[in-house]
Amino acid sequence: MVLILFYLTSAVAIFATVMMITRLNAVHGLLYLILSLLAAGVIFFLLGAYFAAVLEVIIYAGAIMVVFVFVIMMLNQGQKTIAQERLWLQPGIWIGPSLLAIILLAEMLLIIVSGNNAESGHVVTAQQVGIALYGPYLLAVELASMLLLAGLVGAYHLTKPLFKTAEEEGKS
Repeated sequence: MVLILFYLTSAVAIFATVMMITRLNAVHGLLYLILSLLAAGVIFFLLGAYFAAVLEVIIYAGAIMVVFVFVIMMLNQGQKTIAQERLWLQPGIWIGPSLLAIILLAEMLLIIVSGNNAESGHVVTAQQVGIALYGPYLLAVELASMLLLAGLVGAYHLTKPLFKTAEEEGKS
């Protein structure tokens, strides 16, 4: 049973990742990226890494996706994007991500209702993750945080000229 769910979740993750890479629209790609990260969280759960699954959902599918949405909002280019955003609200655009999300939800409900724990792997505790992150991987964690900060500062400086032109248009 767990093996079937693992393969199904892996297929959802691969399909969502391919769809994310091939989308021309940043918001559509973002939706598929969120689904890919949620599928990775389900895979961690199925393998017995419950804490890693929770971190995957909270940190990646939650917090980092919010930062991506803010960057997309900061790069908003005015009136022409408002018309484009209205097109994004059409039901046809949401069918693919919705179907994949329903598959993942059904899998998680099936796992919870059946009381089926992971049959393979071993449980990773929060203490083990903390020791690894602040032990041998401390330098990698700090470098990743600096990289994220540099990306945020870069996005701000990329949009700064847009703010100036919007203010000048408002004054005239």
